[in-house]
Amino acid sequence: MKYVLTLALFSASLSIYAQHGLEKDIAAVESKVIEWRRDIHEHPELSNREFKTAEKIAEHLKSLGIEVQTGVAHTGVVGLLKGKKPGKVVALRADIDALPVTERNDLPFKSNVTSEYLGQEVGVMHACGHDTHIAILMGVAEVLAKNTDKIRGTVKFIFQPAEEGAPPGEEGGAELMVKEGVLDNPKVDAIYGLHIGSYLPVGQIAYKPGGALAAAQRFVVSIKGKQTHGSAPWGGIDPIYVASKIVDGYQSIISRELELTKEAAVITVGKISGGVRNNIIPESAELIGTIRTLDYDMQKQVNDRMKEMAADIAKAYRAEATVEIAKGVPITYNDVDLTEKSLPSLQQVAGAENVHLIKAITGAEDFSFYQEKIPGFFFILGGKDPKSGPDEYFPHHTPDFKIDDSGLLLGVKAMTEIALDYLDRSK
Repeated sequence: MKYVLTLALFSASLSIYAQHGLEKDIAAVESKVIEWRRDIHEHPELSNREFKTAEKIAEHLKSLGIEVQTGVAHTGVVGLLKGKKPGKVVALRADIDALPVTERNDLPFKSNVTSEYLGQEVGVMHACGHDTHIAILMGVAEVLAKNTDKIRGTVKFIFQPAEEGAPPGEEGGAELMVKEGVLDNPKVDAIYGLHIGSYLPVGQIAYKPGGALAAAQRFVVSIKGKQTHGSAPWGGIDPIYVASKIVDGYQSIISRELELTKEAAVITVGKISGGVRNNIIPESAELIGTIRTLDYDMQKQVNDRMKEMAADIAKAYRAEATVEIAKGVPITYNDVDLTEKSLPSLQQVAGAENVHLIKAITGAEDFSFYQEKIPGFFFILGGKDPKSGPDEYFPHHTPDFKIDDSGLLLGVKAMTEIALDYLDRSK
């Protein structure tokens, strides 16, 4: 029965795509999309500081006659395009911030930008592909603005800042955009987003219904011991030794307590700090890390056990430990019905053989804040040079991260068709 339904949906999408007739307009925008992407890559800006990026986006949308709102969630830009036919409201989202990473690529549009991050001078780089997301959505806006007669409803373009996280002490990202009403006035019925993948070959698209990307939480373990001379450890309580035991213990939560056949989970300690010199056992130590979960019951289990275990281990060594766990980013949950109904659009533009069902990813995305409110679908777009080998790519958030520009056009096609098809289905 499900197979018959999928075939019917796919057939319907074929006829819809033929009716749209946007192939020439989409092809014509490719060179602009590549130019925009390279310019944005060369001039990256950190979270909540995307001033020039937002200005470039707003100017482009205004030039297309799109109604534009700026300053949303600090530097966000929202465009509203009304079709000539009545219907529902669909949103398309792109994130716009860069990372505190110094680029190592030898590109003519390499970033040489520096800025301050957490009190340090750092390089700034689009090391997660947000530059491609911006350029793709700018291209989609241009195509749809020329074809309002084919839009059965309204398209809302959401250019969101601070997906990588707002600076300490600030709000930002999708959570703040939702808080400021980006899904209202007019009320959005469904939302779509994509993420470029340096590991996925150009021309391919990957997706997963349900929990697609993990929830992410930041944790801090504060350990209190007793300072003493390093030559006489018996005179104090060593918080660094206790910290090492907690790190070791946390991995037993993953390997011995969680039902990993249900969903994956990760506890990573990314920073350990304590002490000032070689011959002093310090008063305190601190662990900072991340938790990744794909199931909320498992998330609660992990949170509870981390607090219990840290306190108990510390007590066993006469120290004290407290654990703070931030709410973090929710699970990126692809609405199952919306995902199934949207697949024919992706299969049409990429070819059914190039659209792949994948397992969940333990990376996180704050697109999930939109999905908490309305049905949403988030998919992965291939950005790896198709001539390169399976392992010839650099991961996201690294100095050598690289995306092949030839993959951008499929992103424009996918986002354009998926939006129009949704509105046509919802008439």
